[in-house]
Amino acid sequence: MGLFDRIKKAFSAEPEKETPVEQDQATPETPVESQAPAETAAAEKTETDEPASLATEDDSETVSPLDTPTAAPVNSEPEPEPEPEPEPEPEPEPEPEPEPEPVEASAVTEESDAIEEVPETEAATGDMQAAETKKYDDGLEKSRLTFGQRLNALFANFRSVDEAFFDDVEEMLIEADVGYETAMKIADELRDEVKLRNVKKPEAVSQAIVEKLVDLYGQEGQAEDNQLHFAPQGELTVFLFVGVNGAGKTTSIGKFAHQLEKAGKKVLLAAGDTFRAGAIEQLQEWGRRDNVPVVASAAGSDPASVVYDAVKRAKEEQFDILLVDTAGRLQNNVNLMKELEKVKRIITREVPAAPQEVLLVLDATTGQNALVQAKQFKQTTDVTGIVLTKLDGSAKGGIVLAVRTELHLPVKMVGLGEQMNDLQLFDPNRFVYGLFKDIIVGDGPQKTTDTDVSQAIK
Repeated sequence: MGLFDRIKKAFSAEPEKETPVEQDQATPETPVESQAPAETAAAEKTETDEPASLATEDDSETVSPLDTPTAAPVNSEPEPEPEPEPEPEPEPEPEPEPEPEPVEASAVTEESDAIEEVPETEAATGDMQAAETKKYDDGLEKSRLTFGQRLNALFANFRSVDEAFFDDVEEMLIEADVGYETAMKIADELRDEVKLRNVKKPEAVSQAIVEKLVDLYGQEGQAEDNQLHFAPQGELTVFLFVGVNGAGKTTSIGKFAHQLEKAGKKVLLAAGDTFRAGAIEQLQEWGRRDNVPVVASAAGSDPASVVYDAVKRAKEEQFDILLVDTAGRLQNNVNLMKELEKVKRIITREVPAAPQEVLLVLDATTGQNALVQAKQFKQTTDVTGIVLTKLDGSAKGGIVLAVRTELHLPVKMVGLGEQMNDLQLFDPNRFVYGLFKDIIVGDGPQKTTDTDVSQAIK
C-alpha cells in the first residue's frame, strides 16, 4: 500500500459504518424488552379474570413456583441466621483504628487524581496534534487551491488521453514547481499506469496524477532524516543558518529560539551577519522578545570573530544551544562562500562535534530559483537540511517535492505563518495531506480534527 492509499484510508470517513452495527445490536434487545411487558400484561389479565380471594392465593402460588428455590429457605428461618454472619463484617471496622489508614485514603485520592490527570494530558496531546495538522492545512491552502486550479484547467479542454495530453501534464507539473525531473518521471509513469488501468475519465486520470505524486514523494523519502540532531546532555549544540538575503534566516532563528527557550533550553544567539544594515539590531530585538542573550559586534566587523566570541561564551556559561546567524550570500559568490567555510572551521575547532546542523534557509515563494540555490549551496557547503519559509504566502508548495526527489536534502523546518509558533518541525505526512487533501480525501467528511496524521498514516 502506497502513501496515497494510506492517507486516503486514514482520513476518509469510515467510522460511519460502525453506527449501523450498534443499531443492529440494539434492535434484538428491544423486542426482548417489549416481550417482557407483554408477558406481565398477560399475567395481570389472568389474575384479574379470577376472583380476588383466588387472586391472592394465585399470587402466592405464582410466587411459589417462581421462587421455589428461595421459598423453602425463607420458610425455614434458620437461614436468616446467616444474616448475622455478615455482621462480622463490621470486624474490618477496627481496621480504621490504625491511624495510617487515613494516610492510605489520601494516597488513594492522590492516585485517583493522578489517574484523572492522564486523560487530560492525552487530550492535550491530541489537541496539539490537531492544531499542528490545522497549521499545515491552513499554511498550504494557497498551494492546494492553485494546484487544484491547474488540474481543473488541464481537464477543461480534455478530450482523450494522448501524447498531447501528457505534454500538458508535464507543463502543469513544472508550473506547480515540482521540478523538471520529477515532472518527467511522473508523466512517464502515468503513461504506463493509464494503459494498465485503461483509464479514460478525467476524474480517474486526475486521481492517478496525484497518486503518482504522493507515492513518488513517499518512496524518495524512505531513507530521509527529517529530525534535528542535538549534542548529548551537557554538551554544546551549534546550529549554523545559511542562505541568501531575504530568505528569512534571522526571523527563523528568532522563532526557533523562542520555541527552544519555552522547552527549557538555555539558548545563545550569535549575530554573524555583520554586513546587512539592521541585521544585528533585528537579531537583538528577537533576543529581547525571547529573553535570550545575543553576542554581537560592530557593523562591518569580522563574522568569524563574532562566532568565536559566541562559542567561547556558550562554553564558559554552559549554554545548551548556540544559534548562529550568517551574512546573506549568493551561492556563486566565491569569497563569501569561503568566509562561510572559515566560520564553520572555527566552530569545529572549538567544539569538535559541531555544528550539528547546517541549515539552508530557502524562500518558498521563489520556486525553482530556490531549487537552484539549494543545488549550488550543496556543492560548496555541507548542508544537512533545509528550512523552507513563507509557505503560507506561496502557491509554490510543490518545491518540497523537487527538493526531496532531485536533491535528496531533508526539509527540517517549515514556516507556515507569521506568529512565533508558526515555524514547525517538518512533518512529511502532514505536508502531503495539506497539499493534496482535496483530491486525496475529497469533499466528504474527514477525520482530521482529532487524528495524528503521522501516526495514522504509518
